Amino acid sequence: MEQPIINIIVAAGSGSRFGASLPKQFCLLNDRPVLMHTIEHMRQAMPHSRIIVVLSGDFVDYWAELCQSLNFISPDIVTGGDSRWKSVKNALDAVASDVTPETIITVHDGARPIVDPMMASRIIDAARQHSGAIPAIAVTDSLRMIENNGNSHPVDRALFRAVQTPQAFNGQQLLEAYSLPYQSDFTDDASVMTAAHFDDIVLVEGSPSNIKITHPSDIEIAKIYLNQQ
Repeated sequence: MEQPIINIIVAAGSGSRFGASLPKQFCLLNDRPVLMHTIEHMRQAMPHSRIIVVLSGDFVDYWAELCQSLNFISPDIVTGGDSRWKSVKNALDAVASDVTPETIITVHDGARPIVDPMMASRIIDAARQHSGAIPAIAVTDSLRMIENNGNSHPVDRALFRAVQTPQAFNGQQLLEAYSLPYQSDFTDDASVMTAAHFDDIVLVEGSPSNIKITHPSDIEIAKIYLNQQ
């Protein structure tokens, strides 16, 4: 029997860096909100999985109106918190009773609209063998590390990887990790797992098209990738 998969899509952020009147997950990409593309690609990549979407309480009704106007069937909705960590925890609390020792839970950014099915398969396959799996790609830019005195020095970019989502984990271990108190260095779900000493987490090959919408120009880049599919 195939292990059950629960996908948590976090879309409760304000998108302050994006600079638009709406959070970036609701901005239009090829005439539909970014978040709809994200959900659709997750459904295609993992068709037998369950999806939970985390939204800010201020935008739950707005999302319902979008879905109705565009004839889009929304997954189950969970209200987020005042941080990404709290939003993920709210989603985990909502599904906790359904998590078994075989459950895989993924956490994905709502502003990453292009999930490649082959990448998703690599992540899930690795998570079945380890505590967690993270998609990552090589860094192509030169890097410098800033020192305490304000100076900087070059570092070997071959030693670094850019981390993406969805990140996949043993569901019961992820629930246990999120029972820890919040720490400021919880930058992603893998860092929460590591703090709980579930450090058997492997890197798998990510995808260059799996971009995160952060700036308005990213919408145009995402359009190119979508039109190539």
